[in-house]
Amino acid sequence: MRIRTLKYLLPLLAGMFILVLSLGSDKKEEEVQFVRPKGWPKPVYDLSKNKPTINGFKLGRKLFFDPILSRDGSTSCASCHTQWSAFTHVDHGLSHGINGLKGKRNSLTLFNLAWNKSFMWDGGINNLEVQPLGPITNPVEMDNTLENVVKKLDTAKGYRARFFLAFGDSGITGQRVLKAIAQFTVMFESFNSKYDKYVREEPGGEMTEQELHGLKLFRKNCASCHKEPLFTNYAFENVGLAVDTELKDYGRMAITHDPDDSLKFKVPSLRNVAMSYPYLHDGRFRTIRQVLDHYTDGIIQSPTLAKEFRKPMILTDQDKTDLIEFLKTLSDKDFLFDIRFRDWRD
Repeated sequence: MRIRTLKYLLPLLAGMFILVLSLGSDKKEEEVQFVRPKGWPKPVYDLSKNKPTINGFKLGRKLFFDPILSRDGSTSCASCHTQWSAFTHVDHGLSHGINGLKGKRNSLTLFNLAWNKSFMWDGGINNLEVQPLGPITNPVEMDNTLENVVKKLDTAKGYRARFFLAFGDSGITGQRVLKAIAQFTVMFESFNSKYDKYVREEPGGEMTEQELHGLKLFRKNCASCHKEPLFTNYAFENVGLAVDTELKDYGRMAITHDPDDSLKFKVPSLRNVAMSYPYLHDGRFRTIRQVLDHYTDGIIQSPTLAKEFRKPMILTDQDKTDLIEFLKTLSDKDFLFDIRFRDWRD
């Protein structure tokens, strides 16, 4: 009996030893302190119930990049969420999953998630720790169950040791899987763009005349929905898009079954918007200019249209150019290239 126990215990101890040695390999790698920037509202997510630790963060990162979460081992969270594009994807308008199956919506960006009141384009999920269940169980994304994920992880090399370091024992449960992923993704914080430095009056925040004019135009035409400093109000709005005749996606109404929610989709944050094309819930626009052209010349009137679009938005060609130049100042290179969020394969 003792020999059989050692047979299973020794690999676990060896894996733990290797992981402990790796913890001091990179100082920045150890920095997982959540930051609430000065002047920002209180986060919605309660970090006191799932405080990020270095071991929980690393486990969450491993899970985020591991296709083991999918039924056939082909698709990971990172398949649709790549860091340099603000954790969305830019190669196609609609997300793709196992067997090359195509979804019905563009993948959302992932950052400043602690302030999100709800998730997904239709708000169908209301907690950061539950959010991964959407893609994991979606038949055209990962097509799996949390129960099966746990079974696969329980026999996968190295995971029991990782769970031990993160949670104090090697038990793998669905709740721990979700908590670990949340410890990783809640650290996707973006608050150090040129715009942020301008607001904080720091070096590197010097705005050009064109960017300042763009900021003025933004605050006049866009800020009611894309409210500073998070650049969203987290509401759901109908922005005057024609219904895609193939997708037939009516947005939040599918969740609430309320006709007043027809054609309403989540207002996304505009931080890092220059890096996160294509745009809107179905990725129909490839450029910011196309989005602005829609807002000035393409609005479809309907009963649920957002009040901001019931009167024409007036922007000249130069206004649009200046507005785009301002939006570029929302790109946060520190976030987009933070080495902590890379696939370390550790």
